[in-house]
Amino acid sequence: MSDEDKPPRARSPRQSAVPSSRLSRLSGFGRLATGIAGGMMAEGTRRLLNGERPKFQNMILTPGNAARLADRLSHLRGAAMKLGQMISMDAGDMLPPELAAIMATLRDGATFMPSRQLEKVLAAEWGPDWRGQFAHFQIRPIAAASIGQVHRAVTHDGRTLAIKVQYPGIRESIDADVDNVASLLRMSTMIPPQLDLGPLLAEAKIQLHEEADYHREGEQMQLYRERLAGEDGFVVPELDMALTRGRVLAMSFEEGVPIESLETESHELRNDVARRIITLVCRELFEFGVMQTDPNFANYRYQMDTGRIVLLDFGATRAVAPEVANSYRRLLTAAIDDDADAVIAASLDAGFINEATITRHRPSVETMTRVIIEEFRRTGPFDFGDRSFVPVLRDEGMGIAADRSSWHLPPTETLFIQRKISGTALLCARLQAKVDVRAILLEAIGAHEAAL
Repeated sequence: MSDEDKPPRARSPRQSAVPSSRLSRLSGFGRLATGIAGGMMAEGTRRLLNGERPKFQNMILTPGNAARLADRLSHLRGAAMKLGQMISMDAGDMLPPELAAIMATLRDGATFMPSRQLEKVLAAEWGPDWRGQFAHFQIRPIAAASIGQVHRAVTHDGRTLAIKVQYPGIRESIDADVDNVASLLRMSTMIPPQLDLGPLLAEAKIQLHEEADYHREGEQMQLYRERLAGEDGFVVPELDMALTRGRVLAMSFEEGVPIESLETESHELRNDVARRIITLVCRELFEFGVMQTDPNFANYRYQMDTGRIVLLDFGATRAVAPEVANSYRRLLTAAIDDDADAVIAASLDAGFINEATITRHRPSVETMTRVIIEEFRRTGPFDFGDRSFVPVLRDEGMGIAADRSSWHLPPTETLFIQRKISGTALLCARLQAKVDVRAILLEAIGAHEAAL
């Protein structure tokens, strides 16, 4: 047996059994809550000894508690970790740097399950003699994420496959995990009681159940493969229907390096990759009517020999309603036309902000709108590495956020789209890319209007 076929060592820091029973997962949340409470007490004591009057939020938002949260969610995996990833990406530049760095570890991959647990899952899906289907199956995973881990395998006819194996108990724990994360947020008092999380939590459960349906993901992957057929810039894996099961997704293995590793490559390459990804997001929104809404960096890889971007993980693919696409078109058109009042009106119409926010914080809303419009008015490439405008948006946004009576959740169908847009911008910033975003948007909006 080769080294790569050997089961991972028991003491590997990246290996831990997935809590699969309801009781074990509930216990995990209990330990998380206890750890955060202990961290709050320690931070409160420290501040009191320093002569400070500690605020509740300052005691919660500490690096220690952020590390506890990231570590426990990574251990639990499933919907718990997925929601943590969403928080880490959606927070973007709003978190303090040290907290953002800790939460970003959730995007770097989960711990993987021990070989004994893996064998049990595969035997349940493929039967006890499952090894006979392969000339080679790599026990150590090549990637581990929130819902499953990926293994490389070679069939007897010489095809190299990527096999995604779902963690045991993940599908059954989704609803409880979402409710438990919501309870932690409410316990922290960081969410005001008047903010109704019900619709968002219900939609999160629906999406996570869809992501755990590997038959659905396989179908969405094949549809994307058809949409991008004949295009040199992208490659989508091919589904292996014969080996795919409810908790096992088999596909062609596509070589590639992590997309973020391109940050050390030439400016030309980084700019081109970012341009293609941004253009694809616009096509999803205005042309395809379907969007893969998970912008995790691990869902992109790059083939150095072919220059193609590998697209992975289609579990979070969602339909984009025409009225939602139209609301984005109106908002972007107003920004490009330098019409601040129209931008605010379009934002209100789309549900990004509410009347209370405009009434109570009109100057801040106008300042943020003006900053965004100024960025849109620039001709030539937009420098994603230049974050000079971010502090203004953060300061004005935090001022609005301090007024909890004006808190508002946009429609759930736009939240997932915004997640993809924010994550794409985060990736472009990581690559320090310069892209003529205005030109891409003008072309996308023009094509959309022509199709109406």
